[in-house]
Amino acid sequence: MTETAETAPKGDWADRTEQAVLDAAIERAPALGWNARLTRAACEACGLSLGDQELLLPNGPRDLAVLLSRRHDARALKALEATPAATMKIRERIAAAVSARMEAGAQDVEAAKRCAGFLSLPTNVDLGFKLAWETADHLWRWAGDTATDQNHYSKRAILGGILIPALTMRWFDGREAAEAFVARRIENVMAFEKWKAGKDFDAPINAITDVLGRLRYGAKA
Repeated sequence: MTETAETAPKGDWADRTEQAVLDAAIERAPALGWNARLTRAACEACGLSLGDQELLLPNGPRDLAVLLSRRHDARALKALEATPAATMKIRERIAAAVSARMEAGAQDVEAAKRCAGFLSLPTNVDLGFKLAWETADHLWRWAGDTATDQNHYSKRAILGGILIPALTMRWFDGREAAEAFVARRIENVMAFEKWKAGKDFDAPINAITDVLGRLRYGAKA
């Protein structure tokens, strides 16, 4: 997703119009909330008929939430371009990445609050988790993660679990409180990883496998 309607590719009507509708939605969200009413008001502001709206945003406010999250992701990654990730420790990279993402959303704080409330509804929790995963993936890739095994998934799940409360805290409690929360959670994760590194979690499975093998084939000489 592009940063604004004006910077979208000139030949791509859908991209340009999506971003224009998002701009209108961000402006109106504080008064209207994040809902179908907002979707229609934003589309009307851009001169779109109901048919155009159905074509462009078939899922209404859910599609708007995706557009907002991806705009904030793009804004965060743009801000991180000047951050020398290669010279930083991994915990520093993640802290910087999460901070950039929090500040990207804070630029549209009132709309972000309304969108967060919308994503917290039971019918939209699935989308909230999906967007958190997507954001976590972007941030881990920026941080240099190349894992393709189970760590690829565990890293994103853990970071997504940090991002959701961190973003909410940033919008409602301010930057200082949010960054302190992130620092504590990163420290917790690093301590757990250090503890886990000294454990052999495959040992119980290996022991059972060994016993079953002995029962089937007999003890080795």
